Amino acid sequence: MSEIVLATRGLTKRYGSAAAVEDVDLRLEKGQIYGLVGRNGAGKTTIIRMLTAQALPTAGEIELFGETSEKGLSAARSRLGAMVEIPSFYPYLTAAENLEYYRRQRGIPGAACVGQALEQVGLQDAGKKKFKQFSLGMKQRLGLALALMNRPELLLLDEPINGLDPEGIVEFRNLLLDLNRQREITILISSHILSELSNVATHYGFLDKGHMLEQISAQRLREKCRACIQLTVDDASRAALVLEQRLGTRDYEVLPGGVIRLYAWLDRPQAVTAALVGAGIALCGVESKNADLEDYFLGLIGGVRHG
Repeated sequence: MSEIVLATRGLTKRYGSAAAVEDVDLRLEKGQIYGLVGRNGAGKTTIIRMLTAQALPTAGEIELFGETSEKGLSAARSRLGAMVEIPSFYPYLTAAENLEYYRRQRGIPGAACVGQALEQVGLQDAGKKKFKQFSLGMKQRLGLALALMNRPELLLLDEPINGLDPEGIVEFRNLLLDLNRQREITILISSHILSELSNVATHYGFLDKGHMLEQISAQRLREKCRACIQLTVDDASRAALVLEQRLGTRDYEVLPGGVIRLYAWLDRPQAVTAALVGAGIALCGVESKNADLEDYFLGLIGGVRHG
C-alpha cells in the first residue's frame, strides 16, 4: 500500500474577499516527484507557504506524514525541507559559513551536515568564494543545500529553476533526480516552466486561479498526449457512433466543445473525414496533434498557446 506523505483537503486561503487558494485537494505519495503546474499567480506559492506554516489556511486540512493536529504537524515539519525563494544569505560569507550560521540558528545537530549538504548539491569545492560572487545557479544550489541540511524526507521547492540558464536548469534537474532516486526523497516542485517539469515529474497537479483542475500521473498524461487526429464536429455523440460502427475503433476520447481525439487511423485521416461527412456530420476542424504538457495545460484552462 502506498504511503501518503502529504495531503490537503479543502485547503483554502483568502485575503479579504479574494481567494488565493480555494478548496484544494492534493495528494502526494512517498517516492513521487509531484509537479505543481500553474501560471504566475495561480496559488502555487501560497500552497507551499501554508504547508510550511509560513501562512495559515483560512479553511481546510493539511495532513503531513499522517499528522493533522497542530502539535502533530509541528513535529512532522521537522521531516521536510523547503525552498520558497533564495534565502537571505550573507554576501561576504562562503557557502559553508552561511550554512553553518543557519545550522546554529535552527538548532540542527552535527556540524557534518553542512559538508554533506554542500556535497549533495555539488558545492563542496566552492571553497572561500563569497556568496556575492555566486552565479544564480550556485545561489539556487546553496538554497537547496540549506533545505537539505536537516536530512528531509520531503522537499518543497517553489519555482527553483526560474531564471536559470539552460545549463543551470539541466544541472538542477539532475540534482533533483539524484535526490529522488538515490536518496529516496519525495519532492513537490512548483513551476510554470512546463517543459522542464516534464523531464522530472512522476505526477502532476494542475492549478489555475487557486483551484486544482486535475491531478494525474505522468504515465497517464503521456497516454493522453499521444499523437491523434483532433476533430471538431457539430454532434460529438453521433460522430463517436460513426467511428465505432463505420471505422471499427473505440480508441478515441470526447472532449468539451464538440472535440474528439482519435488515436487510430492516424495514417488515413481522409478516410475518417469521409466517413463523418458521409454520415451527415458537420466538420468544423481537423488537425493532427501530438500534444505536450503546455498544450494539455492550456486545454484545461481554456487558454491559447502563442509562438
